[in-house]
Amino acid sequence: MSEKPTVLFVCVHNAGRSQMAAGYLRALGGDRIEVLSAGSAPKNEINPVAVAAMAEEGIDIAGNSPKVLTVEAVQESDVVITMGCGDACPIFPGKRYEDWELDDPAGQGIEAVRPIRDEIRRRIETLIGEILPDGRAA
Repeated sequence: MSEKPTVLFVCVHNAGRSQMAAGYLRALGGDRIEVLSAGSAPKNEINPVAVAAMAEEGIDIAGNSPKVLTVEAVQESDVVITMGCGDACPIFPGKRYEDWELDDPAGQGIEAVRPIRDEIRRRIETLIGEILPDGRAA
């Protein structure tokens, strides 16, 4: 893994789970980790309930926009974390791949999205501990 690892989060729409994960990793990993997110079939905008749930944590993801998954994004990443995008993500040797099974926040209210958000945070904290030399969040 490179000195400054790159982590790519991938879900179908790049509007909820992957955006929340990217928001947490940017906030908790600081400038020690390069963070990317993408979707196999991105929506036009981020899920407003995901934005509201992250705002409760003091993390603003409102200015982000869904992006399409590219082969280049996977190639430049050290860690690729998928969240229900099936086989859409290309596989390259030497990369760390994880599939996080998380409920999709699409169409859910804030009460249903909070536990998803909290589980993402827990997983992000574990990931930071595994990929950073000092293993600590910023």
